[in-house]
Parts: sequence; C-alpha cells; structure tokens
Amino acid sequence: MDLNNILSQLESFNRDEVEKLLQQYNREVMSVFLPVSSQKLCQSVLTVLGRQVQPSCQKTCLETLRILSRDKGILAPVATKEGMLTLGKMAKLHAGEEGDSNQKNTQEDTPSTEEEKVVVEALKCLCNVVYNSPAAQQVSVDVNLAHGLCASLRTAHTWHHEVGLFTLRLLFLLSALRPDIRGVLRQDWDAVRLLTEVLEHTLHVCWVGRYEAAHPGPQAMPMPAHDNERAMEALKALFNLTLSDPGGEDDHQFRLIAAILRHLLMLKTETEEKTEEAHSHAVNLLNNLPVSCLDVLIDIPVQGGLEKYNGKNMDAVQVLLDFMEKRIDKGSNYKEGLTPVLSLLTEGSRHHREIRRYIKAQVLPPLKDVKIRPEVGTAIRNKLVRLMTHVDTGVKQTAAEFLFVLCKENVDSLLKYTGYGNAAGLLVARGLLGGGRGETQYSDDEDSDTEEYKSAKPFINPITGHVEEPMPNPIEEMTEEQKEYEAQKLVNMLDRLSRQSVIRPMGVRPDGTLAPLEETLYDLPEDDLGSDSD
Repeated sequence: MDLNNILSQLESFNRDEVEKLLQQYNREVMSVFLPVSSQKLCQSVLTVLGRQVQPSCQKTCLETLRILSRDKGILAPVATKEGMLTLGKMAKLHAGEEGDSNQKNTQEDTPSTEEEKVVVEALKCLCNVVYNSPAAQQVSVDVNLAHGLCASLRTAHTWHHEVGLFTLRLLFLLSALRPDIRGVLRQDWDAVRLLTEVLEHTLHVCWVGRYEAAHPGPQAMPMPAHDNERAMEALKALFNLTLSDPGGEDDHQFRLIAAILRHLLMLKTETEEKTEEAHSHAVNLLNNLPVSCLDVLIDIPVQGGLEKYNGKNMDAVQVLLDFMEKRIDKGSNYKEGLTPVLSLLTEGSRHHREIRRYIKAQVLPPLKDVKIRPEVGTAIRNKLVRLMTHVDTGVKQTAAEFLFVLCKENVDSLLKYTGYGNAAGLLVARGLLGGGRGETQYSDDEDSDTEEYKSAKPFINPITGHVEEPMPNPIEEMTEEQKEYEAQKLVNMLDRLSRQSVIRPMGVRPDGTLAPLEETLYDLPEDDLGSDSD
C-alpha cells in the first residue's frame, strides 16, 4: 500500500478517493498486519474528521485511526485538546461542555444506523488512545470527558449493545488510569448511582423488597452474552470508584449494590467460564463495600431462609463457597483469583454470626476421623489447611485468617482442626504462640465434639493434628550412659550451629511472641524464677 499516495489524497481532500483508499488500507493492514503507521497519517485522518463528511467516510476514517492508535509512538496528534474533542464529538460525548445541556443533547439525538456505527468506532478509538497515551489521559481530564460519559449513562436504557459496552469500558479505563478523578466522578457527577442503575437495568432486576430482587428460578434462561459483557464493564468501573474513600456514598446506595450483586451471584451465563468471571467481579466489588452491608446477602424476607440460621437465606454464601473451592482446585494464580473471595468470606464471618456459623458447618464440620493429617484429603478443610503453608505469604496468611475466624479466633479450636505445625505461621504473626484468643468478640455459642474425637483426643499429636501410628522408641534399648552421651552430643552440635549463626534458638515471651532464647529466659515470670523444686 502506497502511504504517500494516501497522504496526498488526504491533503487534497478528494472526497471520492479518500474513503476508498482508507478502506483498502484498513483491509490490508488488518489482514496481513502490515507495520504501516505514520504520525502524519494520523494527523491527516484527524483533519478529515474535522470537516463535513458523510457518516460512511467518518466511520472509515475512525477505523483507520483505531488501527493507528495501537501504536503508542504516533498518538501525539490525537493526544491534544483538538484531537480528543474531535473524537468526543464523534462519540456524542459532548466533551468540554458544561451544564445540563450534555444530558439534553444526548437524549435528543437519535442517531441513524450509520451514525451509530460512527459513535461505536469513535468510542473504540478513545479507548485505545486513553489506554496507550498518558498525554491523552491528561487531556481527557482537562476537557471533562468523564462528565460526558456520565451524561451518557443517564440514557443507558436507550443504548444499543456496542455503544453501551464501549462507553462503560472508556469510563473504566479513565477511572483506572486516573485515580484522581474518582472522587469527582463520585461526588460531583453521581457516577456510582448512575452505574448502579445501569447494572440494575442490564441484569433486569425485579425488586420484591427494598433490598431483595426476585429469584431467577431454576428454569431461568442464562444471561445473554451482550448483557453479561456490559455488566462486567459496569462492575469494573464501580470497583474503581469504590476502591478508596467510599465514604461519600450513603448506606442505602451500598446496600442497593450488594443486593444487585446477590442477584448476579444467582444468575448463570451462557458458559461456565463466563459465569465464574461474573462472580469474580462481584466478589471484588463486594470487598469494597462496608462489611455491615453484607447482611443484604442473607436477609431475604420474601424468599425466606433456614430456621437453624435465624431465617437467613444462605444461597449466596453457598455460591461464594463453591466459587472459592473452584479457585482452589485451579491450583494457580491464587493471589488474584483466590484471596479476594477468602477475604470477603473472612470479613463476612467476622462481623455476621449467621454467615460464620453456616460457613463453619460447611468448611469445619465436627471432627470424626482424626487418623489422617489435616492437610491430607479432598475436603474443603484439607484444601484450606494445605494453603496455610503455601509459598506465597499473602495466600497462606489469608487462608489461615479465614480458618482462625471460623474458629472464633480461639487458638485451641484452630489447632484442633489444623495442627500446631500448620498454624504456627499465623500464631507467630498474631503473637499467640502461648495460646489464647484474638481481639474480636464473638457470640458464646459453644462447639460440640463428636464421641469419636473425644475418645481419640488423648492420642492426637498436637503438632501434626492427627493420631499417629506407634513408632519404635530409638533409645529404648540404650543404657543410661549411652543416653547421656547422645544428649551431650546433641547439645554440642546445637551450640556449634548457634555460635556459627546457622541457627538461632528462640523462645516464647509471656505475651506469646517469639524472641531470642536468652531474652525469653530473662522475661520469665517471677513465680517461675523463684519457685522451689523438691
């Protein structure tokens, strides 16, 4: 493709040739991925877009610009106020304008099919440019592009799929790449409420109570792919806006979001993979909401719940548990894929008694068979205990904290289910090596042990957490002199390793924290130091 020919035609503005040449250029570049890009071509296309041309020509120019916008090195002509305003105008975002006229104009404009294609291409261009150019991100802030996007959100019910999809994606990109505008979006332009309304409309929520959506039912059709795509973009944008300092929103707004997310957890999409993706975004957003709002997940008066959990409905909690187990079974990407749902279930259990009781019944049922180590097996408890010694510190701390909260932060209860060896990392971090409880206050309901556990308890190895097979005693046939010799030999070896700083003997202070052994000896209580021995 002769780039010079295209440039000359663009400069002479031959209306008949420009569109044909650019269409040919687009086809060739897209089919064989030719590395043909030019900053001058980018500027020339923008110049044509600034003139009065037919929508078909505008669409072709925008397609060319979209292809060019993948090259970060040639975006200078677009990353200007003039360039961004031109694209904003093509996308009908009315960037740079103030007041209520934005909303009015957006409502009054009813684009034709050809004009709508222009809007979609312009939004695609803006997404690429904003993503690839920090300069364009700054210009977007300067010309109030996000304000135009929020004005467009007010007419979301009139959107066709691609217009809505790329409007939401552009808002997500701006709020992700420019954290400084999140507060303005929330407080000045009401973006959280608008996005909540978009999500509610997209998911076809039908309210049967203040914070209760009608259950989709077992025969409900899967969520259409287009609705799912728009919902994911709205969830990602909402996540950004609630990521930090969400205090400007009232409790009602957060509870409304939680109720919509509960409805989403009950829905199925056209594929299991897409359903899992939707649930992942729901989990991420739920983590941003105040933990006090999580009662909306279980307080479903119209549908009702389980009597043993004070009438609370645990369907959404079970979906989250199933999601967590799927992520564990994947065996990879635990940090991003698993820790969010573990954190959500941990905080939900810490602050809501019924959630904790239900999850504990599923994850830590009463112990019966204690002949197998806690980390061995396919039950959800075994999988979580294995994570307590994971190589990733964040993963193992999150898994351990989850189990600790299910045990009401009682060290003895935790050790019963995990063994001392698996729990040692958490106990060191919490300063609870000496036993005791965490700081959170829990209800007084007591756990009951099974008869099998009670009978086996005296024989359980507290380190491994299970009943071990009898092992031969290696010193049983030694004489007292041999035993004393071996003991002294061991002391000498440990002393040599300690002097060479290979190991450092540690002890436990009275407050349950680790310290060098010599320090812990000085910290012994006076009763221990002064006690008489007979």
